Amino acid sequence: MTAAADHPFVADLIDRHQETLTRALAASASRDYWSPYPEFPKAYGETALEDGKAAFESVLGLPFVIEGQPTDGEPVSGESSPYGIEMGVSYPHFEPDALIAAMETARPGWASATPAARAAVCLEILARINARSNEFAHAVMHTTGQAYGMAFQAGGPHAQDRGLEAVAYAYAEQTRLPQKASWTKPQGKRDPLSMVKEFTVVPRGLALLVGCNTFPTWNGYPGLFASLATGNPVLVKPHPRATLPLALTVQVAREVLAEAGFDPNTVCLAAEHEGSTIAQALAVRPEIKVIDYTGSTAFGDWLETNARQAQVYTEKAAVNTVLIDSTDNYRGMLNNLAFSLSLYSGQMCTTPQNLLIPRTGISTDEGGKSYDEVVTDLAAAIDGLLSDDNRAAAILGAVVNPGVLQRTVQASGGEYGELALTPRVVASKEFPAATLRTPALIKADSDKPDERATFMNECFGPVYFAVAVDSSEAGIELMSRTVREQGAMTASGYTVSEQVESALVDACLDTGVSLSLNLTGGVYANQTAAFSDLHGTGANPSANSAYCDAAFVSNRFRVVEVRRHS
Repeated sequence: MTAAADHPFVADLIDRHQETLTRALAASASRDYWSPYPEFPKAYGETALEDGKAAFESVLGLPFVIEGQPTDGEPVSGESSPYGIEMGVSYPHFEPDALIAAMETARPGWASATPAARAAVCLEILARINARSNEFAHAVMHTTGQAYGMAFQAGGPHAQDRGLEAVAYAYAEQTRLPQKASWTKPQGKRDPLSMVKEFTVVPRGLALLVGCNTFPTWNGYPGLFASLATGNPVLVKPHPRATLPLALTVQVAREVLAEAGFDPNTVCLAAEHEGSTIAQALAVRPEIKVIDYTGSTAFGDWLETNARQAQVYTEKAAVNTVLIDSTDNYRGMLNNLAFSLSLYSGQMCTTPQNLLIPRTGISTDEGGKSYDEVVTDLAAAIDGLLSDDNRAAAILGAVVNPGVLQRTVQASGGEYGELALTPRVVASKEFPAATLRTPALIKADSDKPDERATFMNECFGPVYFAVAVDSSEAGIELMSRTVREQGAMTASGYTVSEQVESALVDACLDTGVSLSLNLTGGVYANQTAAFSDLHGTGANPSANSAYCDAAFVSNRFRVVEVRRHS
């Protein structure tokens, strides 16, 4: 039997995907725009939209089959669409010992493959997922609440970009050292010392991916493909409310692995019931050597404290801040902020939460604006953007988390403070049972301790605080404190002052948060581009890693040296 590493299909994949890998490496170095995956649904064929929807609907109400993966026969179900449609998909339950044993059996074969072979297999998995982007979009939409357009882009091509980026970084780091080197040390009149040294990439072991509810593919693919490309089998544990997108991913990965001659149990699915603690049990098993997690700070902190046998990568809660000092494009600023605060109902780790505005007002191209005027105008911009329910539904998506819905209710009742903009229910013609809410904008004062205690904590979802501060300098100080204490994935600023800009940049460098300045066009604070933007920094409490840099991949393997005299 042909060894998997020498399988003719693997050689074909290396040739087939070499150009994509080369271009991904070049794009990561240049940081310019590049993507091999079209981000518009119709780019996938005239009937792609209809075919994708039909493929999605074909799995509803049925058991999801993963051939060859150990299961104890118990079905796992419970997903419900925030758009109100019946899902009814059930997944195979697993017994941890049997599943871990199967993955341990698969591990040596995958570890023995070359970095080039593993990268090629990963790129083939991504290519097949990409071809089914419209199907995946429906799966993402109905498990996360993202509107279809966003589910297609963020859950499809943009997630695939992040996966490819991780593969490129993994390949680069694994090939940084030569596989073999000659070493000669002169000895004067004596014969030189001469040795041959071999350097072999050794994966850490099994990897555990703990998926999130809001972005199962976008947040899941970097860790999944970084671990897989560095030789670690991956156990995918989706969020119970967003299993389908990652189950489809596992299904595709296993198909490619089998065709390439590898054990398909190199990638397995660990579906769980709502409320189960299986992630905790898996995370501390000695076989698990790498963990990727996106979610609450509480569980992220628990993983970092207790999963001592593993290299743990976490992305947790964040309180993102915008400083509004001044602008030369007032309407552009308002429109940009309105869209940022409305997109996916604020259910993004990068969405701004606190808008810091000097209580003495700001200067603009339309003249001076008081704090109250800025808040009123921003509320009007949000209201205007979302005034039509059909357009609002396409921007807001649906509220997926009961906690988010509860916070909008509390905001509506004035529990968080004085409302500048009251949330309202949006009706969807296509999905009458969908849960759609517009944002709440709340006035707050940095000098009031009770209000500060509210806005200094994450209020995930469409609840935002317009915070009056004594000055821009005081606002920068408050932003820095927020990042240090709570963490932030993004920071933003609007200013025409070189002095304020310099102080803001210095503060962000000091606290370790990426900064967007004076965004008034089609780029938003809560969006990042693969191969160019880093998602997170790993330098503040919101995350201990970044998508994607060398540090995100290099500790997923080690290099072992063998040397001998030549």
